[in-house]
Amino acid sequence: MSMSRFDAIRNSYIRNTISIEEKGRRSELFASHVFNEKRMLQYLTKDALNSVKSAILSGTKIDRKIADQVAEAMKGWAISMGATHYTHWFQPLTGATAEKHDAFFDLLPDGTALEKFGGGQLVQQEPDASSFPSGGIRNTFEARGYTAWDPTSPAFIYGTTLCVPTIFVSYTGEALDNKAPLLRALHAMDEAATDVAKYFDKTVTKVNATLGWEQEYFLLDKALAHSRQDILMTGRTLIGHSAAKGQQLDDHYFGVIPNRALSFMSDLEKECTKLGIPVKTRHNEVAPNQFELAPVFEEANLAVDHNLLLMDVMDKIADKHNFKVLFHEKPFAGINGSGKHNNWSLATDTGTNLLSPGTTPMKNLQFLTFFINTIKAVDTYEELLRSSIASASNDHRLGANEAPPAILSIFIGTQLSAVLDELEGVSKGKLSPEEKTELKLNVVGKIPEILLDNTDRNRTSPFAFTGNKFEMRGVGSKINCAKPMTVLNTIVAKQLRSFKKEVDTLIDKKSLKKDEAIFNVLREYIKTSKRIRFDGDGYSDEWEKEAKRRKLSNNKATPEALQILTSKETVALFKEMDVMSETEIKARQEVELEAYILHLQIEGRVFGELIYNHILPAVINYQNTLIKNVMGLKEIYGAAHKNLTEGQLGILEEIAEHLTEVKKKTDAMILTRKKANTLKDINAKANAYCENVKPYFDEIRYHCDKLELLVDDAVWPLTKYRELLFIK
Repeated sequence: MSMSRFDAIRNSYIRNTISIEEKGRRSELFASHVFNEKRMLQYLTKDALNSVKSAILSGTKIDRKIADQVAEAMKGWAISMGATHYTHWFQPLTGATAEKHDAFFDLLPDGTALEKFGGGQLVQQEPDASSFPSGGIRNTFEARGYTAWDPTSPAFIYGTTLCVPTIFVSYTGEALDNKAPLLRALHAMDEAATDVAKYFDKTVTKVNATLGWEQEYFLLDKALAHSRQDILMTGRTLIGHSAAKGQQLDDHYFGVIPNRALSFMSDLEKECTKLGIPVKTRHNEVAPNQFELAPVFEEANLAVDHNLLLMDVMDKIADKHNFKVLFHEKPFAGINGSGKHNNWSLATDTGTNLLSPGTTPMKNLQFLTFFINTIKAVDTYEELLRSSIASASNDHRLGANEAPPAILSIFIGTQLSAVLDELEGVSKGKLSPEEKTELKLNVVGKIPEILLDNTDRNRTSPFAFTGNKFEMRGVGSKINCAKPMTVLNTIVAKQLRSFKKEVDTLIDKKSLKKDEAIFNVLREYIKTSKRIRFDGDGYSDEWEKEAKRRKLSNNKATPEALQILTSKETVALFKEMDVMSETEIKARQEVELEAYILHLQIEGRVFGELIYNHILPAVINYQNTLIKNVMGLKEIYGAAHKNLTEGQLGILEEIAEHLTEVKKKTDAMILTRKKANTLKDINAKANAYCENVKPYFDEIRYHCDKLELLVDDAVWPLTKYRELLFIK
């Protein structure tokens, strides 16, 4: 039997892959499981390749005949790689990814079996949309939802499945996912930034928003993690006293990576490399058992897809190494939680980073234009940007020692602040030749030198400029990066659009030269956005008071943070930028509030089970042991037992006090939770959980953690921090 072309390619690939993996050349292994341009060159006709490239670069529609060619090529490549199924891989409003696998298999009317995957199956599928959160966009009896191919994010093979990244929309066209609004925001950014970039370089035809995320996470021994009901059900420890040794010695941060963790990381990086995820950095984080992984910067949409794929891969690889990965923002009390810092910038198709200074005053003026417009955008929409990182789990982390506060501010460092102060002092209107020379050479021209020596960093800043990018530090480790990236790119695109309009008006109506017009507009932006700039300690009480004086929002809890979504200004913004309709915005607010309620509801239920089924029985049994001890001593020593049992009686009293409080507060929490569940209005219900139910969690925990210290270690029912937090 002769070998097919695809069999030959597959066998050659397997031989080469084994050889590459043995030699450890990751650059050759990179994206070997991705249907990228390299694969397309091998499998597509010239017309099909050009059509796909055009769709990626300019968003043009792919003809159905071309789609059939692409699908046939994808199928051939996937089968040659051992794939048996395909799926549309999408991002519903759950915050995770979803997929439904179909086999490359069909029957003809005569019963003949064949492998099938056509253009129709590539371009569009119809998964059941009724069971995904939709915020009222779809009803259960209207289950139709559609996944549509996103050619800007290449298909990949994961396991034995060809995964096709897609958007997810309703029958009536509204986005039911996080990807569709992100793609619209990135398109708006491309148009607005390209128009402004042409002031400085006429050859620019496209601007991509880039993203480099930093993923923090915890690794726990799987058996120990499975011994904790709260970890399995909520992703965090609801109860648990801090270990005697935690992170206070700072010996874990950047320390030697434990062998078990390193073995996990090596396998993870190998799998990521095959999938085209350009992972580069790994290290120990501050807390015990906490680590970080970071990739090379990518186009934002692809970076978001890669982060979501990474989290799924991490779960699977961890399981093979007998680990459990925790992405919860605050899984352990008393030590650092986990974030997902979003490093954001803008790159032109000519190879320029628009947030990086250049070698000439003109390039530095370009840098200042995008730098100041970003500051202005965040100042105008700081409350909306805060809402994009709101969640029940991230509320535990924001404002703690490892994360920025809920107040949005921007850190740029003292040297760049001085540059902006000088620009602010520039005279309005036309500039004299002397002023132009002073401005361009002595102010703007020195920016590269300033940034070269600018080593300032501020870990308390939610939005910090770090040399050639802005770092959004408040994003939680569980959060889909698409949400903050959609908001950030929308608001900056809106600001750039306004900037261009103002500059063009000054050029046309005031007869100012281009540079003068740009300086005039930037000067006003510096003045009007000054309140958002803050280089000090974001944790201090003084900053909270100062922020209030500056009229910056301080929405510490998710329910209040999400209210801005349906304001007139927000609705108008997303509508003007063609990112989301009012229906889509309201749906997202409802979905986020519902998720908040459900997370707290689950935690409340788990709390009740832990207290009634584990803590109370264990404590009462230990009480009985102490009581038997006291009674035995009394029986033996008679009246003299008082001196011998003073310690036991003192422990019994302490235990009884904490036990009483645990029972009382748990009962009250459950009644309050049930009362909150009767509320019909989703805002009222979310606020009731936030203000009335959630406070009981810390109160119950306090007394449980005191009991942990008093009760015999042998009978305490939960695995302790000292056992969970140190990988052997």
